[in-house]
Order: sequence, then C-alpha cells, then structure tokens
Amino acid sequence: MIWRFIDSGSNTGEFNMGYDLELTRNCKTDEAYFRLYRWSPFAISLGANQNFDDIDLSKCREDNIDVVKRPTGGRAILHAEEITYSVILPLDFHFSPREIYFKISTALIRGLKLYNHLLAKLELENVQPDYFKLLEEPAGVLCFASTAKNEVKFNEKKLIGSAQRRMNNVVLQHGSILCGPFHRKLADYIKADDPVKSELKNGLGERTTELSSILKEEINYERLKTCLKNGFEIEWEFNFSID
Repeated sequence: MIWRFIDSGSNTGEFNMGYDLELTRNCKTDEAYFRLYRWSPFAISLGANQNFDDIDLSKCREDNIDVVKRPTGGRAILHAEEITYSVILPLDFHFSPREIYFKISTALIRGLKLYNHLLAKLELENVQPDYFKLLEEPAGVLCFASTAKNEVKFNEKKLIGSAQRRMNNVVLQHGSILCGPFHRKLADYIKADDPVKSELKNGLGERTTELSSILKEEINYERLKTCLKNGFEIEWEFNFSID
C-alpha cells in the first residue's frame, strides 16, 4: 500500500469537498491518502442529507461565509480556525469502516500529543448518542452539539468532529480539528429566533473546546500539520511516499 500525504493549503468549500470526492473516486486499490487543508473564505458545510433551509444564506453572503454540502453525512460545521483532515482508503486494506474510524482518531491523538504534552489527556468517546432524539432538538442541526463514539474529546468536550462514507470499495473520512473559538459563531447563521440562537451558542461553549483554549496560546498551524503527519505514520506503521 502506497500512502500519499497532501497539504493542499487554504481553499474554498467547493474546492475542498470536490478534492476529497476526486481522490475517493480515483483511488486505486494499492494507494491511500492523508490530506490536511483549511478554508478560505470560512465556510459552513452541511451533511449530505441536511437541508440548506437550516442556514441563513443571506447572512452568510453578507459575512462572506461559504456554504457547501459535504459528501459525507452529519450536520452543520463552521470551518474557520481549524485544520481539516481527510483520509481516503480502499477497503481492500483489510480494515472495516469502523476499525478505520477508530484508527484514524487514534492517529490524530498521537499527532496532537506530539504537538504539545498538555494534550496527553485527549481520549475517545465510548458512547454513541441517540441521534433520533437529538435531531428533534434545536441543536440537532449542529455537528459539534454532540460527540459520537470514537470522536476525540478533551475533559469531556468535543475537539474533533468526523464523518465517514463508503463509496464503492473506498472509504472517505474527513473531519475538523478545532484550533480557535470562531466555530462557535455557527449559531449566528442558523435559521432560528434569538433565544434559540443564544441557547445553541451556549451549548457549543459547554460541549466543545479548541486547541487555543486548552493550550492558552496561538496555534502554529505548520508545526501542527507536521505533528499530525508524524502521528499518522506512527499509528499506521508506515512512511508516506515521496513522489
């Protein structure tokens, strides 16, 4: 298996989601990808089955916020002060989708621990939320309103949100590693009255965290990307191919 690392920098939401899809559709049986990227301008991504009507598109245009659909499921995310990762991997690699999810999350934790020893308290969620019940609540439109099994958390607060989809015989998984607090502004772009928006914003503050808040410092994105790459190689026991 040939593993390729891609640092594609900052791009629009349409480019980022299109790139993940292109890699997935063209992935060969003997290759896999680990990609890191950011978003410019900031963007809200919706799960594949989520309705655009959940979002105040007019306010997004006013504030120069992209809105895009993800090819994976899940709910709304505001991509801002973060690093997004994607992994594209053929199922011929002998891991089930569930095992792939677990192994990716573990690799991300390894990389974050390399970045700063204070992240040694990171752990995986071991309980799956009741999504049917959650979707009946206002917070049901927000990805970071709950933590799924094997997602990464710190002191019981969600740090990384991930989503996965199988396409033919290839698995695409991507997710957001929160680095700054701007993601909490997502509540401002939800179609809801002010009391509900306030409740959603408070909920995000209570249920999520980000690296800058944990470490009390600005995040060095370039060093973080290097640490995530190294953590991935350690967990999966390989070296990325150099073309």
